[in-house]
Amino acid sequence: MASTSQQQQQLQATRAAQKAADAAEKRERLKRALPATVELLQSRQADRIDDRDIDAYVDLNWLEWHGGGLRLTITGRNVCAQSAATAVA
Repeated sequence: MASTSQQQQQLQATRAAQKAADAAEKRERLKRALPATVELLQSRQADRIDDRDIDAYVDLNWLEWHGGGLRLTITGRNVCAQSAATAVA
C-alpha cells in the first residue's frame, strides 16, 4: 500500500503531466490559427482576435506590442513559415 506521501507525489506528477499536455495542445491550436491571426492583423481587424489568444501569442513571443498595435515577431514569422511548409508537404 502506497503511503500518503507517495500518493501525493503521484497526484502531483499526474497534474503536472496534464498541465504539460494542455499547454502543448493550446500551443498547437495557436500555431494552426496563427496565419489567420496574421491576416486579421494585416486587414486591421485585431479586435476579432480573442484577448486570451493575444496574451498567449505575446507570451510565446509570436506577436509583440509595438506603438499601441500588434505585430508579428521574427519567431512568429518562422512559425508561420513552418506551418506553410507543413501544409504544402
